[in-house]
Amino acid sequence: MPFGMLGFPDMKRFVMIRHKENSPFLWYQSLDDPALAFVITNPFLFKPDYEVSLDDQPLEMPWDASDEKEGGLDLYVVVNVPKGSPEKATANLIGPIVVNSPSRRAVQVVLADSPYSHRFPLITPRRKA
Repeated sequence: MPFGMLGFPDMKRFVMIRHKENSPFLWYQSLDDPALAFVITNPFLFKPDYEVSLDDQPLEMPWDASDEKEGGLDLYVVVNVPKGSPEKATANLIGPIVVNSPSRRAVQVVLADSPYSHRFPLITPRRKA
């Protein structure tokens, strides 16, 4: 990650580790600081109509537009799980992590003027009958 994560610009090397078998969550573990890890997930599992345009993103990204068309880019979002309240987990849909799988490089982008929230609930409360 040439720019690091938001709030952690010096943390540039990460590895993805599966949380548990069949879990939709992964750990985005910093190799620069073993005490730093983020929970991430595929946003389409929770918001199938999620859309991200990379057209206005920094030109310094470690790939070109053809990578997006060829399916070489994967998208993840950072998940916040409040201590003791996993049912209140949220995802940051305005700061996705875009990963170029073939080159194993990534960048976190900020979606300006986005209709999304940085606290999108992953579990929708059930309505009372």
